[in-house]
Amino acid sequence: MVTVMAGTYSKQRRDELAAFLRNRRERISPADVGLPPGERRRTPGLRREELAQLAGVGVTWYTWLEQGRPINASVQVLDAIARVLRLGAAERWHLYRLAEVPGVPAPQASEHAPAEVLPVLDALDPTPAAVYNGKYDLLGCNESYAALFPYLAGATGIERNALWQIYGRPDGTSPVTDIDVCHSMVATLRANYAYHLGEPDWVELIEAMCATNPEFARLWADHPIADPGPPVTKAFECFGLGTVRVRATGFPTSRGSECRMVVYVPETPADVALIAELRERAARRLRPA
Repeated sequence: MVTVMAGTYSKQRRDELAAFLRNRRERISPADVGLPPGERRRTPGLRREELAQLAGVGVTWYTWLEQGRPINASVQVLDAIARVLRLGAAERWHLYRLAEVPGVPAPQASEHAPAEVLPVLDALDPTPAAVYNGKYDLLGCNESYAALFPYLAGATGIERNALWQIYGRPDGTSPVTDIDVCHSMVATLRANYAYHLGEPDWVELIEAMCATNPEFARLWADHPIADPGPPVTKAFECFGLGTVRVRATGFPTSRGSECRMVVYVPETPADVALIAELRERAARRLRPA
């Protein structure tokens, strides 16, 4: 067992907050907030003193906040900073979490699919459905989902992770080719990471993907933040059979839980037929020779 002191977690959280604030400050140009460009700047975006002035906070206080020093920040002050940085709703809640604002709810993490959800997955067959935790570990799925993603459903350890299958595979291949979907998953992972700073399994996953895939490392350094979004259409290659298109919908398995069920509803009868063929292929592999 790896033991990490509470003070270490606080330091990691402050460092993450500092990096997030610097990243977002560098994205705001003087023109964005009505300031003249002025003389040549050594760094992109606003200066710390400019942001502090626009937010109505002390320059020294904000500098300490961005340096990761152990200081407290009220919701009102964070809201003023968020306004200047033009943070969206998901980014604002991420800022609250990193600043350890009292009352911000933390979802319940899990390494196992809730027992009451497993019969639901089976009942949804032949519609593919699965349950994931906050870092995209596959916790459970039905036969159709396993037929669609056999390399994921049959994996163990770090490889039983949807993002690792996209960004961590040593051969560089990815089962998902939709860049927007991939980037959205990274942004959701980054938002969830605020609850798990320094946890060994999260650190192992992120470091493995950063080391293996430069694109993931670039995305991670950019601090994308997003909550799980509305239903979207996804497309997957079906092992030489063609492309299956599904409408993907996700929702929490219970109130306050970090686990989410995802359901892939085929868009057309042709997509239904492709999934049926994948199920038959999977069944043939399991039959005795």
